[in-house]
Amino acid sequence: MTERRADYIVIGIDDSHDPSLSRDALQAIASGRVFSGGKRHHDIVAHLLPAGARWIDITVPLDDVFAEYEKTGDTIVVFASGDPLFFGFAATIQRRIPGAVIKTMPTLNSLQTLAHRLLLPYHDMQTVTLTGRPWHEFDTALIRRMPKIGVLTDRNHTPAAIARRMLEYGYDNYVMHIGELLGNDSGERVGTFSLEEAAEYEALMPNCVIITAVNEREKMVPIPDAEFLSLPGRPLMITKAPIRHLTLAALELQHRRSLWDIGFCTGSVSIEARQQFPQLHVTSFETRSECEDIINTNMRRLGTPGINISMGDFLDADTSAYPDPDAVFIGGHGGHLREIILKAAREMTPGGVIVYNCVAVETTTDPRIPRDSIEIFNNAAAEAGLTVEQPLRVAIDLYHPINILKARKK
Repeated sequence: MTERRADYIVIGIDDSHDPSLSRDALQAIASGRVFSGGKRHHDIVAHLLPAGARWIDITVPLDDVFAEYEKTGDTIVVFASGDPLFFGFAATIQRRIPGAVIKTMPTLNSLQTLAHRLLLPYHDMQTVTLTGRPWHEFDTALIRRMPKIGVLTDRNHTPAAIARRMLEYGYDNYVMHIGELLGNDSGERVGTFSLEEAAEYEALMPNCVIITAVNEREKMVPIPDAEFLSLPGRPLMITKAPIRHLTLAALELQHRRSLWDIGFCTGSVSIEARQQFPQLHVTSFETRSECEDIINTNMRRLGTPGINISMGDFLDADTSAYPDPDAVFIGGHGGHLREIILKAAREMTPGGVIVYNCVAVETTTDPRIPRDSIEIFNNAAAEAGLTVEQPLRVAIDLYHPINILKARKK
């Protein structure tokens, strides 16, 4: 006989110690026997719980919490902050127990509450959570130049840390609204700050922020070559703007999640890709140590946070911390094109593509240009089980023609 799965009633509350609850919520509490929530939630609702009530703290690791839930065999009344389906615990239950029967009783989430305190319409607001998460989605919203961004914070991604990151990458065209202890009977604070002020402000926890643009920041598409800091004494060591765009098209980045740029040099391909396709996770590899400062400078001056940088030989790199690529661009290989293709192909997800640009050798006498790059590429792709696609030959001004080579993983 299958053991009965517990149902969940998830009640959203704010920080008030006299929460305004619906009749249905009060009835669920009065008839409940097993309750759950964070320690802060318990402090708020303890006086409402019936005698003999059992309380299960929501703490990490969540595996232990859900193991306790499974043992109860009873309906569990869970208290959550605000709207349980807005980056909330009801969504966690759905993800952990797809068959669970859940009833939600929401209240305003913290960003809604802050917007109401500010009398700020929020129908056009991009919402991002940094609670226990990396910067990627926030960086994406900045690169998209969203005019209004609501951010859920944590103890690492504080309002001050957010403001400092925005200033580092030149997004000084915003002001920051900070809501602290929203709903708290005596401690609530709401304020509007310049980013310079916010960068020095120590906000009380919990808090959230809404940033609003006061003017637009220009987005250059394509980015002119002159905007990139280049290698000292080697200004031509950059993938030119027209070639970059054809390369990005060959990589099919509108459909991709993760791009690896191997041999990034100035970072022009990585930065252009992240600017045009902000959803991308971009990881950039380079052996020349001087290029690390160059790409970091270019990322800051062009407002492109969030590119993962790996210095050293790609063939020796531990790539386990980076998202597996579904697009790979080889901008430099140091004579190890075959080995790089084989390693990249192993890491790449099915359907992914590898693109490599090489000079048409018959047009140059430069001894540094490999004479058999196309043959090496094609042979390595076949060895890796990739399908080579029709190459593209491009000539720009007086530069040597470029062959854009492409192979796809089946």
